[in-house]
Amino acid sequence: MNLFEIEEAITNCVKLDGREEFVNTDTGEIIDIEALKALEMERDRKIRNVACWIRNLESDEKQLEEQERIYKNRKTATRNKKEQLKSYLASFLAGQKWKNKEVEILWRKSKSVEVTDIKKLSSYYLRYKEPEVNKTLLGNDLKAGIKLDGAVLTEKNNMSVK
Repeated sequence: MNLFEIEEAITNCVKLDGREEFVNTDTGEIIDIEALKALEMERDRKIRNVACWIRNLESDEKQLEEQERIYKNRKTATRNKKEQLKSYLASFLAGQKWKNKEVEILWRKSKSVEVTDIKKLSSYYLRYKEPEVNKTLLGNDLKAGIKLDGAVLTEKNNMSVK
């Protein structure tokens, strides 16, 4: 049973006249207190298992973020070393071709655009990014009671699993 089914089974149990027996309102069958306790224990076990799973996933997420940071740093260091070595070879070879059985160094011409003064360019050549909202500043103003069109402060109920 999942949590919703367990909760429904517990809800379907109704106490009769203070007696220690319960009845299913749909079928009329009497359920003893032990069956209700078992359902409650099953619900608690499921909640515990899901909460522990969440904690494990949070731990996995932190470890993966750390590995991602480590790999990003290694990638950056590798890229920098590669560019340094390319620059070293380029300054040494100064445009000369070089070749052996394993590698070949060739040169090709290319063109690139360099902007010397952006203010002198027509807006036709410029691109504009979408505006970005500073939610921290906006939130501080809303918390201070400033009424703003286009934004509201909403309250959320966030679960924390420790």
